[in-house]
Amino acid sequence: MTLEKGSLVLIDYTAKVKDTNEIFETTLNEEAKNLGSYDPSGRYEPRLVSIGDGWVIKGLDEVLSNSNTGDKIDIDIPPEKGFGLRDPRKVRMIPQRKLGEKADELRPGDTIDIDDRKAIVRFIGSGRVQIDFNHRFAGKTLNYNVNILKTLTDDQEKIISLMKRRLPVDADKVKININVHCLSITIPDDQTLVDGIQIIKKAIANDIFRYLPTVKNIQIIEEYLKPEPKAEEPKAEEPKAEEPKAEEPKDKQA
Repeated sequence: MTLEKGSLVLIDYTAKVKDTNEIFETTLNEEAKNLGSYDPSGRYEPRLVSIGDGWVIKGLDEVLSNSNTGDKIDIDIPPEKGFGLRDPRKVRMIPQRKLGEKADELRPGDTIDIDDRKAIVRFIGSGRVQIDFNHRFAGKTLNYNVNILKTLTDDQEKIISLMKRRLPVDADKVKININVHCLSITIPDDQTLVDGIQIIKKAIANDIFRYLPTVKNIQIIEEYLKPEPKAEEPKAEEPKAEEPKAEEPKDKQA
């Protein structure tokens, strides 16, 4: 039986540009190391996908919608179902000074933020910069090698996976309590400093309401633990003062 729309599944995959074999994304730790694309700060773990809800590119979403749990898929995805066709109208030439103080540090291929959008630097010369607002892989045929690992059915597993989609938290550091229609989630204090945490918590709540319709109330609690007192270091013994030596008696004169 094929996966139903809205099913939450975990997948492992490696994605590359077909013509060049350039790997641009993988969920597999060893694969990243073997291919030389390993990022020590990255998280290599199965990705959560809601079938048919646009969480992945269109071509991959269509393939997953016609697959089953346990399937292994190797699929080529054309540009129109990937990151789109290249649009020459999205390529512009601008004065280099518009890019501010760091303009001299830019190199072709760099990604920059300009006019509240991301652009790729294509050319620099004669005080001008060519920038491209097309996606880096626009016009490219992509190859996805996918393993559909699991369909989530357990409520607690769904909650953890939906949280990890938006918040880089370890599952063993989250406390979950489902009581009738009320859900209580306790997160560790190190997550309270994440940029945009209030928006993230709201998004997590909205996801849970959608995929766990029986939940009517959600409390996300921040837990703070008192730090353990540091053990006092033993004080070094102060050197004992030397006792004054007794003066030797002077010889009496004859």
